[in-house]
Amino acid sequence: MRLHEQAALVTGGRQGIGRAIVDAFVSEGADVMTCGRASRPSDLPSIVGWTQTDLASKDEIEELSFLALDRFGGLDILVNNAGVQIEKTIVDTTDDDWDFMMGVNAKAVFMACRTFIPLMKRGGVIINIGSVSGNIADPGLALYNASKAFVHGLTRSIAVDHGPKIRCNAICPGWITTQMTDAAFTVAEDSDAARQDALARHPAGRLGNPEDVAATAVWLASAESAFVTGQCLVVDGGMTSTSPVNPTLF
Repeated sequence: MRLHEQAALVTGGRQGIGRAIVDAFVSEGADVMTCGRASRPSDLPSIVGWTQTDLASKDEIEELSFLALDRFGGLDILVNNAGVQIEKTIVDTTDDDWDFMMGVNAKAVFMACRTFIPLMKRGGVIINIGSVSGNIADPGLALYNASKAFVHGLTRSIAVDHGPKIRCNAICPGWITTQMTDAAFTVAEDSDAARQDALARHPAGRLGNPEDVAATAVWLASAESAFVTGQCLVVDGGMTSTSPVNPTLF
């Protein structure tokens, strides 16, 4: 029970990585609240608080903070997980694409941190979900790559400006088996070949699972990582450590 009686807010906890983090936090003893743009999932445990929230809206983030204060009285852990993805190059990206993706992936993270940092208890933890795409450029995901690079930079700034009251780190997942990853593979001319090539580049021998990211989030939220702040931890099965040469050819 590494998070016993810790008050945690996880954005985008309806499915995928966010839901895995919610479940892991609950199993470790945290009191958890989560949110999403759609209605409450039917299989979400009753002990988990839920609110339908558009995180790109300043007013709705403020309302979320009031709900969190009412439930918790203060906040120990904030996980900025909510994110969207658009599979386009920059020349195909519209102004509406920019407003939508940067609103959720960048502005929402900024506004949530700005709103909740003053409400966090001393020793609090912020975990931002970045991506290996913020360190290297995935093809056909220009704006997504840029949005995650923003998250990484903001993470470091928060750690520097607001320590030692809080710690702030980012998790940078690689290819995790979610709907978003499936959509990214559709950009390729041959989706099956792209998936097999990606798999071959993982020294771990598999793509990641949401639970792999959730386990890292539990560690970052716990006292076990008390001396870790301002870091962007890559969780990618070794993918970005490999040579660009496909290892199955040798």
